[in-house]
Amino acid sequence: MNPHSSDALRGDVITLGGGCFWCTEAVFERVRGVLTVESGYCNGQSPAPNYEQVCTGQTGHAEVVRVRFDPEQVSLRELLEVFFAVHDPTTLNRQGADVGTQYRSGIYVHSPAQEAVAREVLAEAQTAHGGRVVTELLPERNYHRAEDYHQHYYARNPEQGYCVFVVAAKVDKFLATFRRLAREPEPG
Repeated sequence: MNPHSSDALRGDVITLGGGCFWCTEAVFERVRGVLTVESGYCNGQSPAPNYEQVCTGQTGHAEVVRVRFDPEQVSLRELLEVFFAVHDPTTLNRQGADVGTQYRSGIYVHSPAQEAVAREVLAEAQTAHGGRVVTELLPERNYHRAEDYHQHYYARNPEQGYCVFVVAAKVDKFLATFRRLAREPEPG
């Protein structure tokens, strides 16, 4: 199923914040079993933030992606393993040169069952990183879809500087590390 399809409404949903949502979105759009990926903002105070407001750090929102997936094709555990591999969960409010609370690492769950799986994977990440993981684990709240120009940004702007130097590296890391989870390229 096309991850850009608006009619892909079945499956489970998890919300993830791993720095700039352009990077996170580009990776998860390539994961087999992911039905849709939507960039947005969550877990802040403002009822309807825009990008400029979120960038000030005053709204408290994180840049996130809502990932709708088919658990028969890819498990939540596998998605979280990808998540921890493609961003640095040990830097507080920062991913590379992107600095601010909106770039924090977070897993925003939609059910107690998701929270249980996330706690297990988070504990494993803590062990792997010597207890330095700063990823927050909270229920998703106050979610707001990002502006249209942020949706599928890398797919639409692969030659843009940030995409060439930052986003592409994360996509390449995913493809090198999780080839078994990569969706087949769509015929061209």
